[in-house]
Amino acid sequence: MNTDAIFWFRRDLRLDDNCGLYHALKEHKAVQGIFIFDTEILDKLEDKRDKRVSLLYDMLQDLHAALEKEGGSLKVYYGKPTALFKEEILSDFPEVKAVHTNHDYEPYAKERDQQVQQVLEEQNISFHTYKDQVIFEKDEVVKADGGPYTVFTPYFNTWKKRLEKEGIPHWDTKEVLGNVAKAEHAMLPFDAMPFEYVAVDLPNKQFAAEGMQAYGDQRDYPAKKGTSRLSVHLRFGSISIRQLAKKAWDNTAETYLSELAWRDFYHQILYHYPKVKDSAFKDRYERVPWRNNEEDFKAWCEGKTGVPIVDAGMRELNKTGYMHNRVRMIVASFLTKNLLIDWRWGERYFAKKLLDYDMAANTGGWQWAAGCGTDAAPYFRVFNPITQAEKYDPKGVYIRKWVPEFDQLSYPQPIVDVKESRKRAIATYKEALN
Repeated sequence: MNTDAIFWFRRDLRLDDNCGLYHALKEHKAVQGIFIFDTEILDKLEDKRDKRVSLLYDMLQDLHAALEKEGGSLKVYYGKPTALFKEEILSDFPEVKAVHTNHDYEPYAKERDQQVQQVLEEQNISFHTYKDQVIFEKDEVVKADGGPYTVFTPYFNTWKKRLEKEGIPHWDTKEVLGNVAKAEHAMLPFDAMPFEYVAVDLPNKQFAAEGMQAYGDQRDYPAKKGTSRLSVHLRFGSISIRQLAKKAWDNTAETYLSELAWRDFYHQILYHYPKVKDSAFKDRYERVPWRNNEEDFKAWCEGKTGVPIVDAGMRELNKTGYMHNRVRMIVASFLTKNLLIDWRWGERYFAKKLLDYDMAANTGGWQWAAGCGTDAAPYFRVFNPITQAEKYDPKGVYIRKWVPEFDQLSYPQPIVDVKESRKRAIATYKEALN
């Protein structure tokens, strides 16, 4: 049977509960799954051993294997999406009448999709997109006057009311998986790309109900296994956010549910205020005169600041591509307040290193720490990394794991006095904002 439709996988690398895939399979008899390693994104990666490329390739192999079990395949391409559709994909599948995919909210992705849609429409091929990577999107949760929320708590209250009223849908693809199509020479060899393969351990996709219920009490302690570690799966869509939300809702795991709502919140902020990807949400914070000392920044990046929990967090990030969320807040506060280095420097470093990098959440988190974002910590709130470590890593288990020389004389003195730099930060912010 000739392929009559394409499903373009992107941030939804799974078969189960995949909204766009469900609709494609429901409406067409032979749907070919494709994925594009987008060189518009990959060409900007400086590290040719970037773990995310290998991680993504492993996930695609799993997805291809899952499709093969159903009699289909995943056809993987490498290049610029618009050019590939124009010059290769439509030639590979000349009978295609429609392309389906799920929404992507980042500014580049929206521009890319508009270009692809134009190419398709020129060939009389329809382009359909669906909501999948969030619970609510765009204008679905807004204030009474129709404007977007910029403070989380009232957003979350409205979000929960809508969730309670509408329920959480589940797109049962099992009933339509017989309509997947199979292509020859589907999986692209890894060495067809200019990257070196690096093995990456993925966290388990399962997070027990007990873990969700204990999340509120355990999540702040980096030495404990109190978080789900599912952020990387949510980033690439290898797990459904709807399934997690339903489990959290059914088990009254309010704190965990709120973390899923924070994802939605930051995505709707990026949708309504795309400037936040590289500009402060609160314009007046652009007046802050950052010190931007490059030696201090290098020490922060390398985990050599002499502040133990900051160094532990940065070394964990550099080694694994992950950092505990409480520690993310501590290192971000230290960079933007104690070192007075522009939040964009830290955001871009995280963008290079985090396996779970998500533009909406990352810019939201960094602007929160710097005081310049939506629902941000006030500028005079400066995390004390010493007391944070005493409270959340009281026995130094996390610190000693990542900073083995912590107890030795060779461990350096802090590059900045924590108390004095806090005073300097508050005075600098206050003067700039007033």
